[in-house]
Amino acid sequence: MPTLTMPTRDYGLMLQMKEDVVELNDDIQLEYPEFDNILVAARRMVRELAFDICEMPVTTYLCARAHKKRFTAIPVFITRNFHHAAIFHDTKSGIRHPRDLEGRTVGVNRGYTVTTGVWARGVLQNEYGVNLDKVRWAATDDEHVAEFELPPNASYLFKGRKIGDLFETGDIDAAVGAFGAAPPGVEPLIPDAVEAGFAAYRKTGIYPVNHTIVVRDDLLEEYPGLAADLFDALTESKGAYYGALDRSGELSEEDALTVQLETGLAGDPFPYGIEPNRRALDALAQMAVDQHITPRRFEVEELFAEGTLDLIG
Repeated sequence: MPTLTMPTRDYGLMLQMKEDVVELNDDIQLEYPEFDNILVAARRMVRELAFDICEMPVTTYLCARAHKKRFTAIPVFITRNFHHAAIFHDTKSGIRHPRDLEGRTVGVNRGYTVTTGVWARGVLQNEYGVNLDKVRWAATDDEHVAEFELPPNASYLFKGRKIGDLFETGDIDAAVGAFGAAPPGVEPLIPDAVEAGFAAYRKTGIYPVNHTIVVRDDLLEEYPGLAADLFDALTESKGAYYGALDRSGELSEEDALTVQLETGLAGDPFPYGIEPNRRALDALAQMAVDQHITPRRFEVEELFAEGTLDLIG
């Protein structure tokens, strides 16, 4: 009986998968290597094909796809949120409107291709008219996909440094990304950012996707039903999480976000499948081109494994 490795965080969505013995067709079982930081596993998957199945940020996946890495996603998205709150400015900098970022150096927490940063830049471009090519983007880390080459207006100027420290030393007046507690005087650039995200969703129908699940291509070839079996198991695990969620009780940070998203969307905050997520996937594929992450715009169907294209969960 083959056992496949599948590192993911311990999300509520994953609890049933991890606590019960999930046996897929072809007598496949799963084991879950533990990582304090799942991004370490994602980087190893990209660079070494170190696992059979792995959680992966979606824009890392798009970048990896452009460089012909030998794995393919299934259309499940186990983390997601809006990213209007991931754009920061020093209130003493004179930056008042997103377009004031043009001509400035803006810090990027972690790599240029990090999904939160990509969505945040998409907000700046598509909702506020910022010309992203007129901003100098300075990342604090390199990319998971080692072959990726930065566009001319991006650099690793601040590699190894922390965004909070860069604000405190005056090296930057603005930044994108999730980086923990902001220093005094540093605030989100977009007011009422949570409501701004929901308002954008009501206008466009775009609900950002952050992390997906990828599977090695050789396994998809060896076990043709594996992708659909994984989709079904993940959907069942999601249902178990929802069924056990006490929305009236004291909530963990994860559960509170789930309830916030559920309320703001007036529906399932983790829809699985291509069709419920097509607008977000189309938007992200275009952002990847606009931000010089992929050389062409991927069609949604070519990103996901055969046998999952019509599934909804």
